Amino acid sequence: MNYTHKELTELAVRWLKRSQSQNGPGCQIAVSECRSGWSDEIPDAIGFRATGKNDGSVIVEVKVSRSDFLVDAKKAHRNGVVKGLGNWRYYLCPEGVIKPEELPERWGLLYVNHRGHIKPIVSPILETNARKRKRLIELMRQESNSDGERFLLVKLLSRVGDAEALNTQYRELNNVVYRLTKDNDEKRALNKTYSKIIWRFNKMVNAIRKESKGVVSNVEDGLEFKQSDLKIKKRRH
Repeated sequence: MNYTHKELTELAVRWLKRSQSQNGPGCQIAVSECRSGWSDEIPDAIGFRATGKNDGSVIVEVKVSRSDFLVDAKKAHRNGVVKGLGNWRYYLCPEGVIKPEELPERWGLLYVNHRGHIKPIVSPILETNARKRKRLIELMRQESNSDGERFLLVKLLSRVGDAEALNTQYRELNNVVYRLTKDNDEKRALNKTYSKIIWRFNKMVNAIRKESKGVVSNVEDGLEFKQSDLKIKKRRH
């Protein structure tokens, strides 16, 4: 299947958002083709992760052909003339377009198969040993153009709307969730208390029933009749 650049870019953005448990980078934000300055790099896809572990930026450069890949090496932010974006960097292409041995130093490689599935070819994700994977993640990390990434994030945020208004709404929603959670916890605790009271009450009632049955039985034995004998049978006409 022949993929367009746009189709591969959309796959790249989805992959950046994929959780680490599903062999993805686990980026919380991922976008495509967003300018990082007035004359700087425009990554095909870039994602950002801030969870307290392996935080940073990840870029994916999409290549639909070998010629596209070879031209990319001549760019200033690729050959080291200027800093490029991304603490971790990947090429994404159809299967076989780029060979692992052709990759620049500390770059990863992702293949897209005929079903549209992304398969990591060169990536720390492939390492099953947690300690070795952590080491590979550290080895593949690169110094990025933090100014360009800041520019990109500011531009993105400005397009979303009033940042303070959104922040206020988020804070208010958090407060509502906190109050509802607290109220729910209190109700659960109250229900637990009621359940204990009901259980004790039922236990007491059962004990009384059991004791009353014994008393009735003793009375019946003493009077030599049963309660069933007192029932009047209906006459047939």
